[in-house]
Amino acid sequence: MSRSARSGSRDRGAFDVLIVGAGHAGVQVAASLAHSFEGSIGVLSGELCEPYEKPPLTKGFLNGAVTESELLLRPSAFWQESGVTLLLDRRVATVDPDAHVVVTVQGERFGYGRLVWAAGADPIRIGLPGVDLPGVHELRTLEDTVRFRAEIRPGKKVVVIGGGYVGLEAASACVKLGAEVTIVEARSRLLARVTGAEVAEYVLRRHLDHGAHVELDAAVTGIAETDGRAGGVLLSDGRDIPADVVLVSVGIQPNTGVLAAAGARCSNGIEVDLQGRTSLPDVYAAGDCTCFPGDDGGSVRLESLQNAVEQGEIVAKSIMGEDATYGVVPYFWSNQYDIKIKTIGLFTEHDETIVRTGSGSSAFSVVYLRNGRVCAVDSINAMKDYVDARQVLGARIAPSAVLDPAVRLRDAIVADPAGDVPS
Repeated sequence: MSRSARSGSRDRGAFDVLIVGAGHAGVQVAASLAHSFEGSIGVLSGELCEPYEKPPLTKGFLNGAVTESELLLRPSAFWQESGVTLLLDRRVATVDPDAHVVVTVQGERFGYGRLVWAAGADPIRIGLPGVDLPGVHELRTLEDTVRFRAEIRPGKKVVVIGGGYVGLEAASACVKLGAEVTIVEARSRLLARVTGAEVAEYVLRRHLDHGAHVELDAAVTGIAETDGRAGGVLLSDGRDIPADVVLVSVGIQPNTGVLAAAGARCSNGIEVDLQGRTSLPDVYAAGDCTCFPGDDGGSVRLESLQNAVEQGEIVAKSIMGEDATYGVVPYFWSNQYDIKIKTIGLFTEHDETIVRTGSGSSAFSVVYLRNGRVCAVDSINAMKDYVDARQVLGARIAPSAVLDPAVRLRDAIVADPAGDVPS
């Protein structure tokens, strides 16, 4: 993958559509517009390499199963032939919504007819002593991952701070590479923000089975220094966990600052409507940086590839004048060791769970109910349940059928009293 700056026929000036951010959302907007939009399209990327997929960084690239060239979101030829101008190493400093101008940190000015903010999210950075030492890493970009992987070798002591999906995927990759891994999580269980206790307990057992050490209810107070670099992770109970390499993975925060300073309405992200429009005239947003109206009247922010791509498609349609609104069925996935976790829906505020045995000893699903209806399904090594999960979302189900592994999950749906069955 080329890491040199690449641009099209213009490197400054004005674009009919200017996209800030070259992740999944921004590239999807550009690709959706490329063959039918008659105006000029520019993409500003803050990175030095062509746009790439981010989920495989910890799911395959870190352990060597995926190569750099396989990460490309679009073939290099797309940027030469599509008419889309890709400008690398351009980070936006300010947006002037009245003048329809963005200014980069280098001082370049770009005018726009319509602006799409797809700048994603940045890692949450813990303000503790020692976090700036050599040997302390975060994983958000390809460059981050390349630096981190260069330090992982057999026998190296790696401490992962954070027990979410990214941290656990990185931990499993490091174990496969022969490192001695310790996972430090501040909460009482892993994956507390994204899944239920049953899945968290299973994932914990599998990490322990593979030789990782896991510290729960463990508050980090700093990074110890040894010979000018990270040498350990300090806990509030006084322990010092030895470390040659430290990964900080405690979540991400939406990249809203520049647009908020320009006057965009922001809360848990940049607020957009179901057409992807922000509160600023001619400014749209898509991806991890946004929050949008949910079915319950509240707002939703999703950190997922699917959300970025589908929101990007809606924004492109809105720009083209099509009557399209965003309707999302969230899904997520994670690969750790031989574990394949696939999730449909959102488990938050569920009030009941049903654990369904799968066809193999390591296969099962958890069905989450809210007010008697399915709100989410976690499928662990259970592909048929994952395939059926979309059909049962929002439905009432028969618990006895769910508990019978011989019955397909989709066949557990029961009609509402009015006789309606979700289609």
